[in-house]
Amino acid sequence: MLSDVADLLACPLCRGDLTLQERALRCPAGHSFDVARQGYAALQAGAAATGTADTAAMVAARAAFLDAGHYAPLAAALAGLAFGTVLDAGAGTGHHLAAALGGGAADRGLALDLSKYAMRRAARAHPRIGAVVADLWRGLPVRDAAVDTVYDVFAPRNAPEFRRVLRPGGRLLVATPTEAHLAELVRPLGMLSVDGRKAERLAETFAGTFRLESADLVTMPLRLTAEEAATLVGMTPSAHHVPEEELRERVAALGPRIDATAQVRVAVYLPER
Repeated sequence: MLSDVADLLACPLCRGDLTLQERALRCPAGHSFDVARQGYAALQAGAAATGTADTAAMVAARAAFLDAGHYAPLAAALAGLAFGTVLDAGAGTGHHLAAALGGGAADRGLALDLSKYAMRRAARAHPRIGAVVADLWRGLPVRDAAVDTVYDVFAPRNAPEFRRVLRPGGRLLVATPTEAHLAELVRPLGMLSVDGRKAERLAETFAGTFRLESADLVTMPLRLTAEEAATLVGMTPSAHHVPEEELRERVAALGPRIDATAQVRVAVYLPER
């Protein structure tokens, strides 16, 4: 709920502290942001690039696939590393954040995402999650040194802002697909492949801001029905590139049961001193 995380929030227009007053977040300068009836607030400075946000169909597909437990080992790996107040940057449905709050050392969570459809779901994913629509490429609507853990799971990486919002002793957890991720499905289903330079580009992104503390691979064998495989594609950016009818035909050609392997690198980064 937003009442649990309001003390973490900053006005996207003037950076003043926000407080929750009835059905709105307000700062001392008089800027006000309504809380939607679904429980989330939109904190954006000016027009955002909403064309890059997940659609309602993508969010529904993600909810269906994750709630079925296919990526449970990833959620557990992240939860085992999270502590204190957790900010999930690019939280989607709030699935991974809810897992962190359901057990372990995480106390409360703030979900940020550009998609209002995602934040509608995140707002009810767990009682201790507050959900906010925000553009990760801009200044995050979060106070300085406000959180203990930052999640970045398959999401944009704004290193300077992540560093700003982390408290001393905090950590950044970054989950990225490896080249082996869903490799069995990439060509037959027309999915986007993983950039072979991803690890190198990550190092460039965090150079001078964060240092790599550790990294582990989470490998998840998948045995999917045709419907589950179509749902998996539908929750990814590949959904923009493969028409639904064509996707159904491609999935059907693979047979009633489809084997694949999801592989994700979970890295722990600590702020540079």
